[in-house]
Amino acid sequence: MHPITVRTEAAADVRAIDVVHISAFGGEAEARLVSALRDSSLYNRELSLVAELNGRIVGHVLLTRAALRREGDEKNVLVLGPMSVVPSQSHRGIGSELIRASVDLAKEKGYGAIIVVGHPEYYQRFGFAPAKELQVTCNLPAPDDALTVMEIVGGILAGGGHVEYPEPFMELY
Repeated sequence: MHPITVRTEAAADVRAIDVVHISAFGGEAEARLVSALRDSSLYNRELSLVAELNGRIVGHVLLTRAALRREGDEKNVLVLGPMSVVPSQSHRGIGSELIRASVDLAKEKGYGAIIVVGHPEYYQRFGFAPAKELQVTCNLPAPDDALTVMEIVGGILAGGGHVEYPEPFMELY
């Protein structure tokens, strides 16, 4: 098997990233979400990662700054998503590489936690925990068990809180 390379998104990758999301999700909603986030003040190219295989982009994950609010206090955390891999390359560990690289990047950049709405059994393999166990909620109308969290800085989620996903995410729901 050829090695997977995970790197920061480059300006020339935009169309390939759209193709990854459209093929993985079978529609344009996630590609539109990435585009809307890219056009927002919250976008940071350093937090957008692509997976390459044989020089071709086969996966993408985006981390976006969000606010965790609790009793008048606010902390910056990251929300993970969308994350996708082209169907022809699924089950090769590419998604796992992207998740691990995302966690490493969040640690390197000093973020305290990552929040994700997705398949809980998938994300829990990487150390994410059910958000309800830490009394963390979010503003997306997603099922409670779909929200998982990872503390990067120990105790940052102590006492729970409410994560405000940026506005572009609301259009997915």
